[in-house]
Amino acid sequence: MISSTLRFLSAAGTAVVLSVAARAAEPAMIAKARARLGPESAIEAVKSVHYVGTLVTTDPADPTKQTRAAIDIVFQKNDQQRIRATSDKMIETTALDGYDAWQRKQDAADQTKWQQTLLGAEQIKRLRANTWETLAFFRGLDARGGRIEDRGATTVDGVACQKIAFIHAPNIVFHRYFEQATGRLVLTETEAGGTLREQGEILAAGLRFPKSILTTNKLPNGQVQAVTINIEKVTVNEVFPAAFFGVPGLSTRK
Repeated sequence: MISSTLRFLSAAGTAVVLSVAARAAEPAMIAKARARLGPESAIEAVKSVHYVGTLVTTDPADPTKQTRAAIDIVFQKNDQQRIRATSDKMIETTALDGYDAWQRKQDAADQTKWQQTLLGAEQIKRLRANTWETLAFFRGLDARGGRIEDRGATTVDGVACQKIAFIHAPNIVFHRYFEQATGRLVLTETEAGGTLREQGEILAAGLRFPKSILTTNKLPNGQVQAVTINIEKVTVNEVFPAAFFGVPGLSTRK
């Protein structure tokens, strides 16, 4: 028991040293980007973020055609996420609970008609990365086995930016472009070529959150799918029970 305790303390001491070293090597832009969002005390206090708004999906074959759905998005530490999109025809829920994830599709007019699927390992990894990206505010990826790399100066839309790579795994990478002068996030690109742009701002709990988020993704047929989330309300630090994210029983109808 004593020897195992000593080994634990030794490992913990090593982890602290490594953490300090990693923080010392952190790109300077990270501190600037966090400072733009709000005070460090407010950032560190975040345990959950709840977005309510409207999801607008553009038909890739005809950009003039759009579909809309009410959307409710929750991220909560540690590694919990739930997204519920409700349209006239369908209620679709996707959730992450640690290392479990599921998706449920339900007929909006007939709640007895539904289909539920457990998501695979790769989908779970990506959901975990998305949850971290939302709640960590650009800092601490090394503690999860990933790394952050400064990829140098570049220009996006005529704005002088610093490109920072957030590498969760070889196939899960977020390239973020921060305005050099202010730390504002100008653009996010994924390793698969998708993009994300934040526009406007909503203040909640002393922090800046986007008013809208525009994403684009390349489809297998070469077309580009555009999706916009228009955010109407942001609530910080609501407490959601474990059952909110857990896999529903197969007898559940709602």
